[in-house]
Amino acid sequence: MKISKSHLLDGKTISITGSKSISNRLLILGKLFGDLKIENLSNSQDTQLLQKALNEDAETVDIHHAGTAMRFLTSFYAIQEGRKTILTGSERMKQRPIKPLVDALRELGAEINYLESEGFPPLEIDGKKIEKNFVKIPANISSQFITSLLLIGASLENGLEIDLQGEITSRSYIKMTLKILKDIGVETHFEGNTIKILSAASSLSNQKLDRHYHSSKIKHYTVESDWSSASYFYSLVAIGKKKMHLKSFYAHSLQGDSALKEIYLKFFGVNTISDAGENKITLLPDTHFQYPEKFVLDMNDCPDIAQTVCVTCVALKLPFEISGLGTLKVKETDRLVALQNELEKIGCKTEITENSIKFLEFFEPENDISIATYNDHRMAMSFAPFALVKELDIQNEDVVEKSYPDFWTDFFEITEKS
Repeated sequence: MKISKSHLLDGKTISITGSKSISNRLLILGKLFGDLKIENLSNSQDTQLLQKALNEDAETVDIHHAGTAMRFLTSFYAIQEGRKTILTGSERMKQRPIKPLVDALRELGAEINYLESEGFPPLEIDGKKIEKNFVKIPANISSQFITSLLLIGASLENGLEIDLQGEITSRSYIKMTLKILKDIGVETHFEGNTIKILSAASSLSNQKLDRHYHSSKIKHYTVESDWSSASYFYSLVAIGKKKMHLKSFYAHSLQGDSALKEIYLKFFGVNTISDAGENKITLLPDTHFQYPEKFVLDMNDCPDIAQTVCVTCVALKLPFEISGLGTLKVKETDRLVALQNELEKIGCKTEITENSIKFLEFFEPENDISIATYNDHRMAMSFAPFALVKELDIQNEDVVEKSYPDFWTDFFEITEKS
């Protein structure tokens, strides 16, 4: 899709649907515990695929490119007593490792076999009752592996204790999961590298002793809009220097990617003004902002917005050095390699390691820029704001359906051909 060189319109309002991360957690919990009404559910393809899988009884479940669904459903099906499930996905999904999660579930007593390559989907899962309640798992893996275990913890007869080995990656996503569990009435404890999830029966027993419990347990959950999706609009405001409003965002968010507020204020001069009454935020650029000499940050807690940050830096010619990106190599594509390839097309040479990307030099890009998306939704959306600098072509633009189906409609609503 060709995007002409554009400018940002001033004062536009965008409404983004619910967070994919929160929606997917709630769908699993709703299926496990029942009485949970969810509003403002994400309309992403990932969430739709997970919802479909949870509502069907077929033995073979194909979740296509939905990595979150693969990880969450692996634990979910492992505890469905008497049910056999073949959990599979796209060719890329069959290349994404799942061994740490399968190892942990097997340690707990689950019966899971690999049908093709060791350590990778597809999986054959024979659901059974799990009685063990202690497991060790590496802390520096994708937080979705850990969250997958947390979501089923309260369903286990004896609850679950997880010992996280080493430095924790994406701590904010773990805290998000624990907060959601608390909201629906599950008792949790997180101290040091140990997480304890009480069984639903134990949580209920404890809460009956608390006279405030019945008013505090949430059965009707409105999902906050997605901060990862908001990142593309922060990028547009940083580059285009016009204000914008985003609806259904809270001043205090569960989502790790809400770190956007501090990152874009500190490095790009974009202020976030919250209107608690309307759950709306205004992105307001500082037109006299003094840029730092270099963008240097460990993004271990919010790696999913690194692509957006890199494109913003290149558009503004701000040198960058970003670390903490080890999990990007096992996403929809190897995002570090993909970033390096595509940033060069828009005028930036970089150096990458296993967990970092570093600016080397800026140069004037060619006129015919065509961005490959590698079947990765974030590649398409993170590069789109560069159209404020130069015309570009986004290949396979429909890939955005994975997380933000309305992205192009919203993008063209707030931009105009220059």
